[in-house]
Amino acid sequence: MIFAALSVFAQNGVLRELSGTVELKGAGSSSFVAANVGDQVAQDTIISTGFKSTALVEIGSTVIAVRPLTRLTLTEIRSSAGDETLNVNLAAGRVRVDVNPPVGTKTSMSVTSPSATASVRGTSLLMDLLNCKTLEGTVDYKQVQGLYSYLVKAGLIASVGPDGNVIDPVMSYLASLKPKPPAGSGTASGASQDGGDSASDNSTSEGNVSVGLLY
Repeated sequence: MIFAALSVFAQNGVLRELSGTVELKGAGSSSFVAANVGDQVAQDTIISTGFKSTALVEIGSTVIAVRPLTRLTLTEIRSSAGDETLNVNLAAGRVRVDVNPPVGTKTSMSVTSPSATASVRGTSLLMDLLNCKTLEGTVDYKQVQGLYSYLVKAGLIASVGPDGNVIDPVMSYLASLKPKPPAGSGTASGASQDGGDSASDNSTSEGNVSVGLLY
């Protein structure tokens, strides 16, 4: 029993920094309580940040920066024989995740939103509900329901489109390089003459607006 308790304790994370209004709701709790630096966060804890509020959570080899107006649940925290497993659910807002396991340790980490899951190993990323930007390493990004899955390399952004499918991050990048038409030249007549390009431009525009949430 003592060893089991110690094992569970070792799997907890720690709230390293916070600013503004940050609240925690532990497993089995009926309400949120104000968080403080140094608080332990266990599996199934919900972390909620208010307007202009942030939190920095360290769990093993992973550091999660929780941005304003975010709700995050620590759905799985597990560690054994040099292997760490951390899965979180992002219900609202955005996070930055940095995974840096020490030599000899393997960390498997995933962030799941209502639309997609990002699987992380020795990687840094930014993620909101519809977008994932890889800062270092490679992220496996796939939609929650469906077959589409892409490896997102550093510097690229994967997004979930209006149809719920993940958009190829390389195609999104190439579309972003496409010159925009001069102001005043894009009219209904132009759209009717080249419907394919018009649809592509609209898709890129929506992606840029959504991706802006990451910064």
